[in-house]
Amino acid sequence: MSRRRPAGRDLTGIVLLDKPSGLSSNQALQQVKRLFRARKAGHTGSLDPLATGMLPICFGAATRISPFLLDADKSYRTVARLGEATDTGDAEGAVIRQCPVPAIDAAKIEKVLNRFRGEIEQVPPMYSALRHKGQRLYELARQGKTVERPARRVTIHRLELRAWCATELELDVRCSKGTYIRTLVEDIASALGCCAHVTLLRRTTVHPFEDQPMMTLERLQALAADGPAILDGALLPTDAGLAHWPAVLLDEDETRRVIQGQTVARSELPGAQWIRMYSSDREFLGIAQGKGGRLAPKRLFAKPV
Repeated sequence: MSRRRPAGRDLTGIVLLDKPSGLSSNQALQQVKRLFRARKAGHTGSLDPLATGMLPICFGAATRISPFLLDADKSYRTVARLGEATDTGDAEGAVIRQCPVPAIDAAKIEKVLNRFRGEIEQVPPMYSALRHKGQRLYELARQGKTVERPARRVTIHRLELRAWCATELELDVRCSKGTYIRTLVEDIASALGCCAHVTLLRRTTVHPFEDQPMMTLERLQALAADGPAILDGALLPTDAGLAHWPAVLLDEDETRRVIQGQTVARSELPGAQWIRMYSSDREFLGIAQGKGGRLAPKRLFAKPV
């Protein structure tokens, strides 16, 4: 008995959703998937329900580059409320501790922020989707349980103070994958001599989409009302998610060989790295690894001819 193929349209591309607050990343994904009537879609990096901002959603074959977007650096704007800690680390949780806020000034804040720039170690929060013996940490946290979590190394590429007052800090952060902004805020507050939680979190960019506009759900709904052809205009091509990689143009013979999964000689290639491949007429063929003067195809988007 053959399995029934999922209903929906075959689409390929990426939409940069401006996720609203109050929706989980999966809820936002399902709404967008329904608007496009897409057969296959996936998001690339969860945002907390409280958080807003850039959530790349990949359709069809574009889901095959999702791992690279999950690994990408991300930028955030966050507001921290000093003097109150919550069980979740953000405004959705219950206040579990209040503490006095010491006198602070810009110089003291900057001195503390400098301790968190570069490579740091971070203990993931209990309210996270990481697993412990098969269970999500947030499931254990809701049962009132706390388990030991090993620290993980992350990189804070940029950490800037935008504004501050006696009870709030507003920060801009650019960080590596796996960074928890809630934990970063709590650790910064601890270094200042108090406690804190996140009241606002907005993801402003996912590399390499720094210069691309986001689409709100309301905007996508309006486009959908004008028909699929108009809505599909909101899609970015798959290779837009790999725009920061080097690219090579292949001649007709090289294109044929690559599409058949064969390596081709390219002595000018630098050391091992990921590379975008294009035919001579600039059709995106797929991704390859350059190694030892050879171009080895790894994921193909063009069909064999």
